[in-house]
Amino acid sequence: MLCARRLRGLGPAAAAGWRGRPGPGGLGAGRRARAVSTSWSPVGAAFNVKPQGRRLDLLGERRGLFGVPELSAPEGFRIAQENALRKADLLVERVCSMPPGPQTVLIFDELSDSLCRVADLADFVKIAHPEPAFREAAEEACRSIGTMVEKLNTNVELYQSLQKLLADKKLVESLDPETRRVAELFMFDFEISGIHLDKEKVEKYLLPEHIHRNFVVTGNHVIIDGLHADAPDDLVREAAYKIFLYPNAGQLKCLEELLSHRDLLAKLVGYSTYSHRALQGTIAKNPETVMQFLEKLSDRLSERTIKDFEMIRRMKMKLNPQNSELMPWDPPYYSGVIRAERYNIEPSLYCPFFSLGACMEGLNILFTKLLGITLYAEQPAKGEVWCEDVRKLAVVHESEGLLGYIYCDFFQRADKPHQDCHFTIRGGRLKEDGDYQLPVVVLMLNLPHSSRNSPTLLTPGMMENLFHEMGHAMHSMLGRTRYQHVTGTRCPTDFAEVPSILMEYFANDYRVVTQFARHYQTGQSLPKSMVSRLCESKKVCAAADMQLQVFYATLDQIYHGKHPLRTSTTDILRETQEKFYGLPYVPNTAWQLRFSHLVGYGAKYYSYLMSRAVASMVWKECFQQDPFNRAAGERYRREMLAHGGGKEPMLMVQGMLQKCPSMDDFVSALVSDLDPDFETFLMDSE
Repeated sequence: MLCARRLRGLGPAAAAGWRGRPGPGGLGAGRRARAVSTSWSPVGAAFNVKPQGRRLDLLGERRGLFGVPELSAPEGFRIAQENALRKADLLVERVCSMPPGPQTVLIFDELSDSLCRVADLADFVKIAHPEPAFREAAEEACRSIGTMVEKLNTNVELYQSLQKLLADKKLVESLDPETRRVAELFMFDFEISGIHLDKEKVEKYLLPEHIHRNFVVTGNHVIIDGLHADAPDDLVREAAYKIFLYPNAGQLKCLEELLSHRDLLAKLVGYSTYSHRALQGTIAKNPETVMQFLEKLSDRLSERTIKDFEMIRRMKMKLNPQNSELMPWDPPYYSGVIRAERYNIEPSLYCPFFSLGACMEGLNILFTKLLGITLYAEQPAKGEVWCEDVRKLAVVHESEGLLGYIYCDFFQRADKPHQDCHFTIRGGRLKEDGDYQLPVVVLMLNLPHSSRNSPTLLTPGMMENLFHEMGHAMHSMLGRTRYQHVTGTRCPTDFAEVPSILMEYFANDYRVVTQFARHYQTGQSLPKSMVSRLCESKKVCAAADMQLQVFYATLDQIYHGKHPLRTSTTDILRETQEKFYGLPYVPNTAWQLRFSHLVGYGAKYYSYLMSRAVASMVWKECFQQDPFNRAAGERYRREMLAHGGGKEPMLMVQGMLQKCPSMDDFVSALVSDLDPDFETFLMDSE
């Protein structure tokens, strides 16, 4: 209920930014710009040089992680959590003893903020800090705060304090739209029960001797830890697929119980299915709309997917004439072969043009032109960061001043998770004294370190991921919601990925790329033909890839639909795969047991497709003609980035597009992205 740390969105409490102290009539008209620091330095240079001097600061005052004084040592987590728990108890007592009113929502949000400020930070530190003592202390803090959240989720008196507010029609009508929506979200969150499964253990199986070398061997066993989709040997991919996805009775029972208990929970709180409960407040609103979207998309993709499969089949026949039947383990590998053959996309040819510093400067240029925002590197205080190569960025608006901070944990290190992601450390909110609590986030990537001869060089995929994650960060920075419960990326799941996916469109536009992509040695600009071929290569077999996502999303909806299920989860998998994908189900496999998104994104897997559809429409209608259009950028901030979860997502989309899009519009946007670019075709023909 209270500590919602999942990826969500943010919001503008006023036009293009937070303006002054809110008075009786709403937000004041006067801007209170944050002071500019003289210690800021250009962002590009900061990422192409190694940090210096931090180790020599032996006498300086040591501050805690993220500037939190208690966190100068692992023991500080215990102090921070105890302080948060004491404050939570006081806030609970206060809200339960007062009459219902707007102040009820403010106290709920302050309660959420006091817990989230420890839990969000600890969530990041427990997986990313290089020192085991910090990770263990953060893990304990997560458990402690989690226990408190569970108690609050079942605190009847706390629940009733909010229920009294929402039951009073006159009081509800007196609330402003954002406060009303946040109150409803808190009430809805009371009904949510997070169910988490332990990570599945790696299964060990014996394999034929001649393919042992492709897998990790431990003693007399071979460990199959994935699908090995890029392995050139068909037999290796087949063996990995059949063994990694082999059914496990215990796991099947666990999945069935998860789905059954979710259905029971949904019915207990008045929903006909778990999917109906999960989709409340989203763009789609209900599972019927999701299925309409997926079925329409599947119909539009059908002919293109058949052509993709035929192209893949021909390539397999060319390389392996003895066994040309197309199987589920084939498309990832053979589509890559086709892509390389057709477009000669070798990442090493692109890397010299994408130094990390150049890419960061490219982001800086884009944000300055679109939004009037500059990224400045700021020297962290001693003890503020968890590794010496973490950079701290100040996000500064040309007239509003400092908007927030982004900590960039970009480089590989031992025991660091291999994932690119965005963490909210502190959500933005309006404080009682009228000041705004600035948002703080971490972007975590896994980039190679610079070498003696070159700065950190990014592949095209790494560059696109950087833009994607920075889209999440700017979503967090540019919102100015009154309540932290709906700040940052704390918005409906099918809207949360829109800003990040939109950034991918900018990353693939030559007019943007040419602003920064220069060879780190010669200064030569990346040729337009190379950018065009790179973009077109992504369309190879893209219909089949999207069809696979439709299959996954449909399966997710069926599993979380009407219960009891009419047959086993494996039989449903087989039927859905044959109808919505086209390649045959492989007997004695249970892919659904490896579908980890069923746990964290139950009934919401469609969200990535929906977010991409919205981002595609925003790109085509607002930025494709001019990716640096300042008026469009300001409208984007005002209509989409500023509201987070504080406004209905479809209203944000309508405000940006200046029309109400239909499911057909969303489907058309996705399908049109697959069309080849005629200009690239002409260049390749010359």
